[in-house]
Amino acid sequence: MTPPAVTSPASRTRLSGPADLPRLLRSRRPGPRRRRTALEKTGIALLSVFALMAAFGPLAAPYNPSQNTSAILQPPSLTHLLGTTQTGQDVLSQLLVGARSSIVIALISAAIATLISIVVGISSGYLRAAFAELLSAVTNVFLVLPALPLAIVIAAYLPTHGNLAVAIVVALTGWAWGARQLRAQTLSLRGRDFVTAARLTGEGRARIIFFEIAPNVLPIIVSSFLFTVLYAVVTQASLAFLGLVDISQWSWGTMLYWVQNFQAFTLGAWWWYIPPGLCIALFGTGLSLVSLGFDDRINRRLRVRRGAKARRARLPEGQVPA
Repeated sequence: MTPPAVTSPASRTRLSGPADLPRLLRSRRPGPRRRRTALEKTGIALLSVFALMAAFGPLAAPYNPSQNTSAILQPPSLTHLLGTTQTGQDVLSQLLVGARSSIVIALISAAIATLISIVVGISSGYLRAAFAELLSAVTNVFLVLPALPLAIVIAAYLPTHGNLAVAIVVALTGWAWGARQLRAQTLSLRGRDFVTAARLTGEGRARIIFFEIAPNVLPIIVSSFLFTVLYAVVTQASLAFLGLVDISQWSWGTMLYWVQNFQAFTLGAWWWYIPPGLCIALFGTGLSLVSLGFDDRINRRLRVRRGAKARRARLPEGQVPA
C-alpha cells in the first residue's frame, strides 16, 4: 500500500490550467484586513506627526511668527522654508505655533461635546419619563439647526473670544449627532437580558447607565469623539477665517484669516495659504482612517461580516461556503 502523497505549499499553488489563474491571483492579492490595517497605521502616523507639532511646534519654530521683516512675500527658500507673508512673517513658524492652538481647541471641544452626547443620548434612550422625551426633543432641535451658522451667531455675541470660549461654542453646536446615535443604540440595549438582570437585582439607574450600557456603546463614543475633533478643527478654522476669534493667537484658521485680508490668492502667494489648508485636510484624513480602523477592530459584527465576505471572495467560482 503506497503512502499518500505529501503536497508542499509550492505544489498547491501550481496552476493546473488557465481556469486556476483567477484563483491564484486572488490568493496573492492583499486581503481586506491587511489593507485596513495599512490605512489605520497611516492615520496613526499622520496624527503622531500633528501631535509632535502641537507639543514641540513653538519650540521648533525658527522665527517669531509675529515678527515683521523686510523679506516681503518671499517664496520658499533655505532661509524661509515655507516663504514669508506680506509683512515678512515666516509662514513655517506660524504653522508650527498655530498647530497647538488648533489641536488643543479641537480636543477640548470634542471632549465637552462627547460628554454632553453621552449624558443626553444614553439618558434619553434608557429613561422612559417625560424628562427623556424632553432630552430627545432638545437633541432634535440641535440637529435641525445648521451647526456652522449657529456657531457664527453665538461667537459673534460673545464678550470674549479666547480659546476656551471658542471651544465651548464649538462643543455646544457639535454634540447632537453623537447623542442621536447613542440614543438609538441605548434603545436597542435597554431590553437586553443583562440590563434586565441588573434592574431586577436593584441596581440604580446611574449605575446601569454608566456601568452596563456605556461600555457596550464604547465604539460609538470613540467614533463620535474622533469625528467631533474633525468638526471642531474645521469650525474653529471657519470662525477664525471670519475674524470671530482672538486673531492675536496663532492657529491654522488665523493664518487663513490673514491670507484673506492680504489677498494672498490674488498675489499668487501659494506658499502662504496651501500649508494651513493642507494641514487641516491631512489632520482630518488621519482622524477618519483611525476611526475606521478602530470601528473595524472593536465592532465584532462588522468584523465578522467583512471576514465572511472576504472568505466568499477567495472561494473558487461555483463553490458554496460551508
